[in-house]
Amino acid sequence: MSYLWLGLAIIMEVFGSTMLKLSNGFKRWLPVVGLIAGYGLAFWLLSYSLKSLPLGLVYATWSGVGTILTVLTGMWIFKERMNRQAWLGMAILIVGIVMLNATK
Repeated sequence: MSYLWLGLAIIMEVFGSTMLKLSNGFKRWLPVVGLIAGYGLAFWLLSYSLKSLPLGLVYATWSGVGTILTVLTGMWIFKERMNRQAWLGMAILIVGIVMLNATK
């Protein structure tokens, strides 16, 4: 169940980050409400995953997978582009996350 909470926390963090971009510097109120809700839920769900998973593993997975999904969301929704170096960085993140979770 802890990995479910972690996965949901990651999704809410990516949602919050996307709303932050859409808020246009906190000028649009609906995305601001979305980012507050997204980040609030992300931390609440993260606290549940921390009940039985190690802090280092949870934080590394949350930030790494969140980063990757946020980059992919930026590419999909905002048409942001990535170069080869950025793709390599994401691949390294994935390897690191897999290695950390393999030690559990």
